[in-house]
This record gives sequence, structure tokens and C-alpha cells, in this order.
Amino acid sequence: MSTSLQPASAPAAVRSAKPKKSNARAYVLMFFIWAVLIGLGLWGGKLYTDHIRMQITQDIAKQTGDQLAVIQQEYERQVSELRTSLTADMAQMQAKIDSVNELLAFTKDSANSKTDNSNQLYTQLAEVKKKLDELKKNLDALQ
Repeated sequence: MSTSLQPASAPAAVRSAKPKKSNARAYVLMFFIWAVLIGLGLWGGKLYTDHIRMQITQDIAKQTGDQLAVIQQEYERQVSELRTSLTADMAQMQAKIDSVNELLAFTKDSANSKTDNSNQLYTQLAEVKKKLDELKKNLDALQ
């Protein structure tokens, strides 16, 4: 049972000389494949991030456009309401101004020696009231 280790080591030495050349080629080939895979991965990552960036930009642009449309509609609604309320307020103010002008005209006519029909009516009513008061006094005196 004595086996020698030398014959086994001799073929190992022969094998070790040959694989060094193929090992170097294998390492170079593996390095090249590894570099190509890394390059393809980086290129694919860049393409994917560009695609995602474009998609996000389009989504943000759409959302911004929608928000601006809503804001514009709200602004136009508020301006319309403001115009309506201002028109109504101006009509009320015009009615008040007209009534004050009528009152001023009546007061001016009352202060003037010349009177118009409305002032004459007021004067006639005052005279009728005076006559009524006199008639009441006369009636009271007769009783």
C-alpha cells in the first residue's frame, strides 16, 4: 500500500503550466464581459431615469395646468360676482341720490317764491288744515 505521491504531483505540474495561459485569457474575457455588463447596466439605468423624468415632468405639467384652470375659473367667478354686486350697489346708490335730489329740489322750491304743483299742493293742504282748525274753533264757540 505504498503509493507514491510523486506521480500524482507530476501531472499536476503539467496541468498548472497550461491553465495559466487559459486562466489569463479567462480572466480577461470575464473582465471584458463584466465591463460590458456594467456599461449596459449604466446605459439602461440612464434610459430608465430619463423615461421616468419625462413621465414625472408630463404629470406635473398636467397637474399644474389643471390647477391653473381651476384657479382661473374661480377668479372669473369672483370677478363676475363682484361686477354683479357692484352693479346692484350702484343702482341702490343711484336711487338714493335721486331721492336726495328730489328732496333738495323740493326744499329749494319751498324756499323760492315760485312754487311748482307739488309745493302748491303742500300749501293748499296747509291752508285747508288752517281752515279746518278755524271751523272747529267756530263750532266749539257755537256750542
